[in-house]
Amino acid sequence: MRNTAREREFREFAEARQAQLRRSAYLLCGDWHQAQDLTQTTLMKLYAAWGRVSRDGSADAYARTILTRTFIDQWRKRGWREEPVSEPPDLPSDVSGAPELRLMMQEALMELAPRYRAVLVLRFWEDWSVEQTAHALRVSPGTVKSQSARGLVRLREIVEGFDSEGTRR
Repeated sequence: MRNTAREREFREFAEARQAQLRRSAYLLCGDWHQAQDLTQTTLMKLYAAWGRVSRDGSADAYARTILTRTFIDQWRKRGWREEPVSEPPDLPSDVSGAPELRLMMQEALMELAPRYRAVLVLRFWEDWSVEQTAHALRVSPGTVKSQSARGLVRLREIVEGFDSEGTRR
């Protein structure tokens, strides 16, 4: 009976958070199919630790940590390689705001090194603190600060390479 309640609780969490995790995964890897794989891997790893994580009340943070670490591990193993695409991917229907700006920023984000991208996504998309980001990436807070600064400088340089209509010069 206990496992049934545990599985139901996990299923409810996974259904509620899957879209958010997939969006974060997309920002990290730049491909919706890889983002789905990364999300599924994250949920599998989270399920294995669900008893402990759900008792601690830190399921969201733990899921994002797993997501980011799995992305970094995959990148290190060179299991996923970024390949340029001729057309930008279709965005989910819930995206609001200026679509040209979003596409330009996503394209610029994909040009960053994966480590900078991970730091910027956690710090500014997920709104994590320096300490939370450092813990998730297994680095010091100073490393997070320096990689944030360097990543933002590089992101600005990339964005400056776009014209007013959001295409590369």
